[in-house]
Amino acid sequence: MVSITVDGKTIEAEEGSSLLQACLDHGIYIPNLCFLKEMDKPTGSCRLCIVELEGEEKPVASCGVKVKEGMVVRTDTPHLRQLQRVDFQLIMSAHHMECKNCLSRKKCELQKIAKTLEVRLKPTKFEELGRDLAVLKHPCFDLLPARCILCRKCLFVCGQNNEKPLLRLVRNGYESVIEATCEGEDPDKLPCRYCLACVEACPVSAIVPVARELDRGV
Repeated sequence: MVSITVDGKTIEAEEGSSLLQACLDHGIYIPNLCFLKEMDKPTGSCRLCIVELEGEEKPVASCGVKVKEGMVVRTDTPHLRQLQRVDFQLIMSAHHMECKNCLSRKKCELQKIAKTLEVRLKPTKFEELGRDLAVLKHPCFDLLPARCILCRKCLFVCGQNNEKPLLRLVRNGYESVIEATCEGEDPDKLPCRYCLACVEACPVSAIVPVARELDRGV
């Protein structure tokens, strides 16, 4: 174990572990959407978990920083908050909000981040892009691209749980979507029926199990 200083507070963490995870483990919340503690190489794609490190000129994504002795970290400065607000508003501009009917409404990471950053969930500075993309069907669940924030958590857990990943990222840029690679297959022969790790991992309920899957015993 090594000692590091975060926002003036000394904490202990395992050397070489993720700085983001170390902070979260000690009750120091850093906004994040694309990180899972099981990841050896986090993508850092959401850019929300940025922190200031003593000795570094620019903010860095804490998910990809390895803990080492004597680190001095700042997670809550005006500059960081401004950068995070811009990134968050960009993410939200592509997210179709339907909080009332969302399965994540009582455990929504977007709501938690908005509260931390003191911003509205509905975009203000950026216009809502409102991707009106069709629901993508899978034998065991529906994928809702209009809700998806492209955090890629579902891709990671699917790859972890299956020898051959059953989800993939297609198209480029703003048009990118997650799609299934097993269209038309018998759901009774798919590992998804008893897995649904992608459903659990999705922070915005962009992957919704179909009715027959709500009962795992079906």
